[in-house]
Amino acid sequence: MSYQVIARKYRPQRFADVVGQEHVTDTLSNAIKQNRIAHAYLFCGPRGTGKTTIARIFAKALNCTGGPKVDFDDNDSRVKEITEGRAMDVLEIDGASNNGVEQVRELRETCQYVPASSKFKIYIIDEVHMLSTAAFNALLKTLEEPPAHVKFMFATTDPEKVLATILSRCQRFDLRRIPTALIVKHLAHIAGLEKVKIDDAALYAIARGADGGMRDAESTLDQLISFCGDKIEEPDVLTMFGLTAQSQILDLCRAVLAGEIHTTLHQLNDLSQKGKDLGRLLSDLLSHFRNLILFQVSKGDLSLMEVSEAEAAALKEQSTLATTDALTRILEVLADAELRLRDAASKKILLEVTLLRSIEARNAVSIDAVLKQLNALRGQGGAVVAATAPAPVAADVSRRTSPLPVSAPPQPAAATPVRNAPTDVGDYTFAEAPATSAAPVASGDLESLWSQLVDAAGRVSPFMRTYLLEAHPVSFEKGVFIIGFDPEFDDHRGLVDNSKNHAIIQTKLAELGHPNSQIKFIKADAPAGRTRLAPTVVPTAAPVATPKPATASAAAKPATPTAKEKPSAPVPFNKDDFKNDPLIQKALEVFKGQIVDVRA
Repeated sequence: MSYQVIARKYRPQRFADVVGQEHVTDTLSNAIKQNRIAHAYLFCGPRGTGKTTIARIFAKALNCTGGPKVDFDDNDSRVKEITEGRAMDVLEIDGASNNGVEQVRELRETCQYVPASSKFKIYIIDEVHMLSTAAFNALLKTLEEPPAHVKFMFATTDPEKVLATILSRCQRFDLRRIPTALIVKHLAHIAGLEKVKIDDAALYAIARGADGGMRDAESTLDQLISFCGDKIEEPDVLTMFGLTAQSQILDLCRAVLAGEIHTTLHQLNDLSQKGKDLGRLLSDLLSHFRNLILFQVSKGDLSLMEVSEAEAAALKEQSTLATTDALTRILEVLADAELRLRDAASKKILLEVTLLRSIEARNAVSIDAVLKQLNALRGQGGAVVAATAPAPVAADVSRRTSPLPVSAPPQPAAATPVRNAPTDVGDYTFAEAPATSAAPVASGDLESLWSQLVDAAGRVSPFMRTYLLEAHPVSFEKGVFIIGFDPEFDDHRGLVDNSKNHAIIQTKLAELGHPNSQIKFIKADAPAGRTRLAPTVVPTAAPVATPKPATASAAAKPATPTAKEKPSAPVPFNKDDFKNDPLIQKALEVFKGQIVDVRA
């Protein structure tokens, strides 16, 4: 007797033998028991899920001796004829090779004759979507009102190509992809009958590669028995079909979530050199990240996924490495790569770029988060809560950016320690040093000083100058220069009120004849009729007013600005100063970003 492949040898012969399609077999069994048998049925579903098999079993139940009945005898002569494919009253037709009008016309003529020995004349048309439109139309009338002894059973993998007029005349059953666990169980049963020893990891690898098709899984097992003999292990399955081991997939996903670029590329290179199917690898990565999202949103409900024990443990561990939003972004990157993989000249390069983009997507910040952080910077005067972002790590301590302080009241004048003076605390006592600019500055001179100060400070920090143009001088008394912001611009006060800007303004005040000054920013209405400084200064030939020195020592220093500091000159824009601005640096630190371009 010739060899029979496993897919045919262990083909289900009764409704109870069909795996994973209970919603179809139970419905047909109940229809037979209740004598509610329709004249046309359409079985749809992926390849290898049991469409033609169920049609044959249904034909046996209808034409068995004493039928229709569900519990027919396998040794019944009529049942055996159908099983062996020699029953005259059960005709199996290939829709791909019998798709013309002539074949349908012949079918219409022969179906008028009564069955030879059975109760029904049954037509099983496989891949019915291959029929031409003319052939479908020729079948319409017979399909809608066939003789009482005729039953039609159609099978197709593409029901969308079947005419709607045909679909409306049939009872439709959609077969599902068979769950991995059921395929593993069925393959283990067959391996036991074939006296083949196979480990669970190998069974799972076969089922994973079958993608829900039982026939594909059985054909794979048949091929592995020929290749390995009576003992099959997971490496044998992976080697033969180019699949990636589950542990390797889990390790690769963990490296992506951890942001380990070197490890990710190294593992991908190893898999590529070992001849793994990169398209299948990308599909497995998509499946794993999809399971991770489901695991997070369902709070660990494994009933929504088909996973092994090892993968379930990995899901629990890896779900803490990223948020759902980050996983969604990674899934979008992988899905986009899957669409482009077929047309890619180099699948390896595309997959390398995809994994790098996945790592970047895991660390990306959403627009909503960026806006939230910007609002926090604005509301807190540039300060960022420590928990918002990790502290930067840098080899050069001098380049490390420290968090910007929240706006604080002005510090008192510098104190000078006096050695050996009587004191209650230690050997030191402190006395306030007198401020050099103790006399108040008149309002007219204050406006002139303010114009020069904005111009001079803007040369150092154009970013700060933008906000100073919205401010106005309030007073300059006892060495404290008070700068006010209108309520309209008060939210900008916190962006300019920081230690570096204080130092710049103090330095420029000293150059203008007012050393040892302190700066204070407050919320204050601008004087009535005051005109704001223009963003750009138009050159003019009029002389520039010189501020009156406050003290004798200050009078000794020239207060007139130098040629480089003339307020009439246009303010240059320095890209380096802008990039080095503390607020810009802090924003880069918080959002893990980089400056691509700076435009004036």
